[in-house]
Amino acid sequence: MKYDFETLTNRREQGSVKYRKTFREFPDLPVDTIPLSTADMEFKNPPEMVEGLKKFLDEMVLGYTEANEDFKEALKSWLKRVHDFEVKDEWMTNNTAVVPAIFNAVKSLTNEGDGVIVMSPVYFPFFNAVLSQGRKLVDAPLIEKENRFYIDFEKFEELAKVKENKVLLFCSPHNPVTRVWTREELEKLEKIILENDLYLISDEIHSDIIMPGHKHIVFQTLSDELADRTITFTSASKTFNLAGMGVSTTIIKNPELQKNFLQAVMGVQSHANSALGFKAAEICYNECEEWLSQLIEKIIENQNVLKEELKDTKIKIVEPEGTYLMFLDFRAYDMTREEREKTLAEDCAVIFDHGHKFGEVADGFERINLAAPTEVIRNAARRLKKYFN
Repeated sequence: MKYDFETLTNRREQGSVKYRKTFREFPDLPVDTIPLSTADMEFKNPPEMVEGLKKFLDEMVLGYTEANEDFKEALKSWLKRVHDFEVKDEWMTNNTAVVPAIFNAVKSLTNEGDGVIVMSPVYFPFFNAVLSQGRKLVDAPLIEKENRFYIDFEKFEELAKVKENKVLLFCSPHNPVTRVWTREELEKLEKIILENDLYLISDEIHSDIIMPGHKHIVFQTLSDELADRTITFTSASKTFNLAGMGVSTTIIKNPELQKNFLQAVMGVQSHANSALGFKAAEICYNECEEWLSQLIEKIIENQNVLKEELKDTKIKIVEPEGTYLMFLDFRAYDMTREEREKTLAEDCAVIFDHGHKFGEVADGFERINLAAPTEVIRNAARRLKKYFN
């Protein structure tokens, strides 16, 4: 079956955060402004999921709901089939989304004043998950070489040895730089983590969208010792465009860590889930693998369109390894941050996520979301080319 990745729906009228936030913040923007910021897709959901939910609604009572055996088996089968990751039922708990679960994980593994290590540029809610709870944000910035980002192992090891630093909050694949970390890189991190008794929080929400030539490795699968110190997050929300469904899964092998995590969850009552979300994810895990394969083909096509349109500009592209995102480097242009952002919004009529939001080390970069019909991406790229050529 050939899936439709070209029909554009009017998400502005559907309450889409991406659109409503854009025009709320910039009310004078042209109506044809293209928002390619927030990381959800412009594509219709898999038709198998849509039809399955229709049938489900004929019988379902939408009361308080927790994960049933059908959802658990679908997720476990997916993790084994796609990632060679065997998970037991008792390791899994569910949250409304990965971000609040990250907040709970930070709270459960640390005390006020403890340090949490991040690797910027990184998904910006990481910062708030640390700082808003009275923890110390400790940065081991990635190193950029020839438009590819690498872990600074020397810096990370230096910070890991500081006794007040308790946790590595890690993004894999990495948002926004799109790195899919190699086994060698993960093993180096593992060695430092274990030698210094750190805990690991691993956000792996983008792990199903991997470009050819790369392979996602679930971090905690490297060893039982590491798994006992790890909280891993996964969700169908990025993979199948279910962010509005309110379901994510937390995987914790160590019973003591899980007990502490659940106490943190109950402390803020963030454990309620969506009845529709569980069923939607279950259907996708069981029936929509081919849809995902075609999605990745579309993302690659969009990457190539963007590269072709921008090849005569000074905009440099960080080669995507995973996710449906792309990181663009505008530093060759003699512009201040304010000038660049104003130019993009007002002259080009495109909205990206600005690099400095992910950490000052990424000032001059812009994150673009490629999960949109190809003509939308081509149109946005040509607007950039017209101004920046």
